[in-house]
Amino acid sequence: MAENTGTGEGGIRITLEEIAGAVGDFGTIFPIMLGVAIVCPDVNVSHFFLFLAAWYIIAGFYYRLPIPIEPMKAIGAIVIAEGLSGGEIVASGIIVGVLFLLLGLVGGMTWIGERIPKSVVRGVQAGLALLLLKTSLGYIISDVLFAVLAIAIIVIFFIASQRTRVPDISALMVLGIGLAAGIATQGMPPFRLIPIPGLVIPAPADFITGTWDLALPQIPLTLTNAILATSLLTYDLFPKKGVDPDRLSRTIGAMNLISTPLGGFPMCHGAGGLAAMYRFGARTGGANIIAGIFILIFAIAFAPPEVLTLIPFGVFGALLVFVAIELGKHSAKTESYLVTGAIAVLTLVIGLTIAFIIGMVLAYALQWQKGRGQGSGPESQS
Repeated sequence: MAENTGTGEGGIRITLEEIAGAVGDFGTIFPIMLGVAIVCPDVNVSHFFLFLAAWYIIAGFYYRLPIPIEPMKAIGAIVIAEGLSGGEIVASGIIVGVLFLLLGLVGGMTWIGERIPKSVVRGVQAGLALLLLKTSLGYIISDVLFAVLAIAIIVIFFIASQRTRVPDISALMVLGIGLAAGIATQGMPPFRLIPIPGLVIPAPADFITGTWDLALPQIPLTLTNAILATSLLTYDLFPKKGVDPDRLSRTIGAMNLISTPLGGFPMCHGAGGLAAMYRFGARTGGANIIAGIFILIFAIAFAPPEVLTLIPFGVFGALLVFVAIELGKHSAKTESYLVTGAIAVLTLVIGLTIAFIIGMVLAYALQWQKGRGQGSGPESQS
């Protein structure tokens, strides 16, 4: 990560550095959004991109810092793996929107975050990584040639970005190659304007599934990574302009309550995205505005649903592998491999929500046992 100079950050600037930083988080955004659109025919990916672009720009002006907007990874991974409906996605967005808006308004973020063991959150990340890897294998096997090409491009850019300040635009390049190949074989899709978003009212059953299968696994990830870790990183990178956790919680609540009923995908912030944008040069809200304009172009490009059919499945498989590796990498930073590993394995076997509950019980049981063992030692008897 680039060294923090402590000066010149914040505000709105449009420079080459801000442009480079603007695309720093695109590698995890597009695979989730497009993967959900492929498995859910009743959603409109152009609306996903439209609202994502709008909130990127709004956040740029509101925070005046490079605060990323990302699709909620737990919800995205489970939808891709299980093929849930658009109504269930909307219901989950409303649920998390209400929760995080209220938490942000009453100042409850830190209190709750401190009561979820880090090993449980790492287990959720590892479980999501395994779900995405399982799903990606199906895409890769059906289209090995494009998958190998896409993975090679991603690996090359990853190595280059780690050793230089070249931004990792592998996701954009891979998608561009996939679209070009699709147009060459199937022809140019018809031009269409983005359809006007309409209000989606989930059925009561959608709220049950949206809560159990999507919102519950997402909540601990949003609490820790999207809010608490992001807030901490803002104070590390911008000491005089750090963002309070409750403020981040309020914006997450607002954008989900406004966007998901109109067809947007559930969104949050992210510490990894902030680190990526900062590393490649983003220092102000200008990077957010630039990113929003780029994403708006994708919203227009994907207005015809036929565009999705142009991209080879091998490309999606490769991009999902990239996201899975990113999640898996963070999950290794755990304080208990037993808890994290148990949640990861149980996620594949019985689902993420039950795995999360069992993981919480296991983590607290281990803490109790450790405390009891320390309490019976020589020091406690003196």
